[in-house]
Amino acid sequence: MQKSVRALVGAVLISGASHAAASKLDAELAAIVDDPQRPLSGLSVLAVRDGAVAYQQQFGLRRLDTAGSGMTAPVTPHTMFRIASISKMVTTLGLMKLVEEGKLSLDADAGSYLGFALRNPHYPARPITLRHLLSHTSTLRDDAGYSWGAATLLREVLVPGGKMWARDGEPGAYFTYSNLNWGVIGTIMERVTGERFDRLMKRLLLAPMGLKGGYNPSEFSQQEVADTATLYRRRTRDTEIWDSQGPWIAQVDDFGVAAPLAPPGLDRYVVGNNGTLFSPTGGVRLSAADLGKLMLMLLNDGRHEGKQILQPHSLAAMFSEQWRFNGSNGDTLKGLYHSWGLGIQRFADVRGNMGGMPADGRFHAVGHLGEAYGLVSTFALDLQKKHGIVSLIGGFASDPDADPGQYSAHTRAEEKILDALYQRAILGRAD
Repeated sequence: MQKSVRALVGAVLISGASHAAASKLDAELAAIVDDPQRPLSGLSVLAVRDGAVAYQQQFGLRRLDTAGSGMTAPVTPHTMFRIASISKMVTTLGLMKLVEEGKLSLDADAGSYLGFALRNPHYPARPITLRHLLSHTSTLRDDAGYSWGAATLLREVLVPGGKMWARDGEPGAYFTYSNLNWGVIGTIMERVTGERFDRLMKRLLLAPMGLKGGYNPSEFSQQEVADTATLYRRRTRDTEIWDSQGPWIAQVDDFGVAAPLAPPGLDRYVVGNNGTLFSPTGGVRLSAADLGKLMLMLLNDGRHEGKQILQPHSLAAMFSEQWRFNGSNGDTLKGLYHSWGLGIQRFADVRGNMGGMPADGRFHAVGHLGEAYGLVSTFALDLQKKHGIVSLIGGFASDPDADPGQYSAHTRAEEKILDALYQRAILGRAD
């Protein structure tokens, strides 16, 4: 059993921030990971200041010794995590490429791409569009699930009498965060290109930017598999029972024990039938360093190393407000959601929201959050000041809901990490 997680120092990049501030930040983040009461399995962070990477550091382990082999592996600058719902933002970048190519329209009836009618039976006259899907106003819900195997046809799931249809308001009128939206989006992307989603995203975005990883670990190189972090909790996979004094338990991507396998039935899968297979909603594996490249691309009007990845007008559309909470037009999930763009969250300046992070409330951002299988992730960038923060937590030893934040919808550990990055790496404070 791993008795404790020792913070392992990785590479530090300093640009504009003082060495004293960076040293204090190293110590503060290491203390959070090594907290004897609430340790984290691993952490990888990156901060952008004035449009350049100012700080990058890693702590803890990407592989814990859960099998008694004595073998562990540290988090490194190359370590990739299954980044959960930040994947939705990454998927949206690929989708916007298809919009630019004229293969998709944000306001066309999504059923025209799927090959079957996509209608909420409670509002049958109202078409559902990609804009609705991307802004969580489609009226689709996750109550009946949002991921199925290769043999399942999405058209057989999205039936008029199913539990996935809401009555809160017609499409475009009411916000509820729904993973199922991205399963539909992934299926649409497959149908209009004839390409399997995981390979399509590699062609559209990952390969042009030189990003490692992707949505299908079974096609990773040997080095990419070695660099993929296992996600952990001190909790069984199948229950909500935590044991903070018990062993770390692998939740997903335990590639130190077994190599990644292709999704069952993939050899018989027909492209365009079920885009949930590769989890467009949460399944991409990327490193903090490569998320930093995406962040800089977004800050540089879609350009990366001299290449125009996306057009500025596509990014402007993503960042533009599609929905804002007015007191009754959506579910804010305990205050977490107040404003949304296309596949991207707008962190409104509201206490209890990302706008309340850091404590002084001066970080006004867009981006995305993620939480799944023990991982908790943050991708947030201030478009005006050209600052940004990436944080990837690989696992919690105790129930994060039992340690809520003091001034935001985050956990207390997240608050401490994000505020420390903001104060030290972005503001450069060494006091």
